[in-house]
Amino acid sequence: MTTADLVFTRGPVFTADPARTRATSLAVVGDRIAAVGHDEVRELIGPRTEVVDLTGKLLLPGFQDAHIHPVSAGMELAACDLSGTVGTEEYLTLIRSYADAHPDRAWITGGGWSMESFDGGLPTRQLLDSVVPDRPVLLANRDHHGAWANTRALELAGVTADTPDPADGRIEREPGGSPSGMLQEGAQALVSRLVPVTTPADRLAGLLRSQELLHSLGITGWQDALLGAFSGNADPSDAYVAAARDGSLTARVAGALWWDRERGAEQIDELVAMRATLSHGRFRAGSVKIMQDGIAENFTAAMTSPYLDRCGCATSNSGLSFVDPNALRGHVTRLDALDFQVHFHALGDRAVREALDAIEAAVEANGRRGNRHHLAHLQVVHPDDIGRFARLGAIANIQPLWAAHEPQMDELTIPFLGPERAAWQYPFGELLRAGATLAAGSDWPVSSADPIQGIHVAVNRREPGATDSPVFLPEQRLDPATAVAAYTAGSAHVNGLDDAGSLLPGNLADLVVLDRDIFTAPPEEIAEARVLRTYVGGSLVHSG
Repeated sequence: MTTADLVFTRGPVFTADPARTRATSLAVVGDRIAAVGHDEVRELIGPRTEVVDLTGKLLLPGFQDAHIHPVSAGMELAACDLSGTVGTEEYLTLIRSYADAHPDRAWITGGGWSMESFDGGLPTRQLLDSVVPDRPVLLANRDHHGAWANTRALELAGVTADTPDPADGRIEREPGGSPSGMLQEGAQALVSRLVPVTTPADRLAGLLRSQELLHSLGITGWQDALLGAFSGNADPSDAYVAAARDGSLTARVAGALWWDRERGAEQIDELVAMRATLSHGRFRAGSVKIMQDGIAENFTAAMTSPYLDRCGCATSNSGLSFVDPNALRGHVTRLDALDFQVHFHALGDRAVREALDAIEAAVEANGRRGNRHHLAHLQVVHPDDIGRFARLGAIANIQPLWAAHEPQMDELTIPFLGPERAAWQYPFGELLRAGATLAAGSDWPVSSADPIQGIHVAVNRREPGATDSPVFLPEQRLDPATAVAAYTAGSAHVNGLDDAGSLLPGNLADLVVLDRDIFTAPPEEIAEARVLRTYVGGSLVHSG
């Protein structure tokens, strides 16, 4: 064999290969792994080989994110970014400072605020008016299922007490019926349609800004969970195509084409055409994203039984199914026959069941085509549906950072679910024991894109640093190797990269070096690990 271009020695090396999970050395030739093993790998070192001494460090497969929104996140970083705090007064200070620093902006946009910062999760227009009264303001919350508007924005959009709620959303209202300033789900579009559209240059800059950050976190590939225009955000597809064509896209990206829930099967031919025209180089658009419900905190996640009120009594609201379940089965069956992967947003237990029913209908009609359909979020899963994931080949796409006690969970979710349903949340361990394949993602900018933080919560079921808080449903914890595999082999599987996600000879040399071995460190210290180097195809894309 020829000498290697790159050799890592004196491991540990975590391979994510069930046959040999640990090694001490790895060699790279070109963009591929040439050998994995121990001292014998050193025989591939030649005069031009770069040698990386791993003593005290850990080599892993590159992390992959199975559900993320990098283009919009990158643009938000350059807008009014509220993600660094949960204090109401700090929000107002940041908004005022941003508005003062950008007097030329017709609209003040951005987001990242937390529902826990406001009573009932509902900020008011008057708060925004106190800092920006003369220009319209629209700020998405951190989960992007709601937006905070000031009076000027509502006036420009013509949203009044007489404006009806859209079918897929809700206008929060003051006692007299006037809009309060909080717009849930599809109601955001009533105002966001007026926000000045971003330019292709803005979107490309957002993508490249995010790519740099994601590489610094050890992420070598991802699935963009929304390619299309939605809730005032422009379609990011052109940014990916431009970056793929000019070579600035160093990550490997799968794209999920947005299913317009206001339309039906007539859009499928358009999706087929988009798949063909958008895919280029390291960017492939072979998935379709169907958002089946909303979120639990604003009572739009679809549940099999009603939400409770503050007194613990059942309400008449069981959430929203954005796509009719009967129609959903037909749509998924046809998409599956066309070899699309379907990427579901399914957060409530009814939405999870409806998505699994649709996959089951596709399997019955088409046979098992191996399209790797996956359900993201899985906040509440009915026990009757746990075993269906393995039976149907449906992949559980988990967002581990959410599986912990924190104010949004303890104050805005658990009281309105009740004790039985609250115990069905984020059942990672139960899904694993039932044979489900686990993939992992962040949903950034909804929450941190850092896989190490996610792995920490998956293992500990506590937020990083929260050593004294109760463990959230401890029976659902994952062991470190399983959590890492979800962020590597599992997400690579979802993203259609069968030659990535594990360190095997012949696989792509997508690699990350951590500053410590998280498998031998105490579990409560996982979050302290840092990325030192990230490689894509053997090329160094980050060095910290």
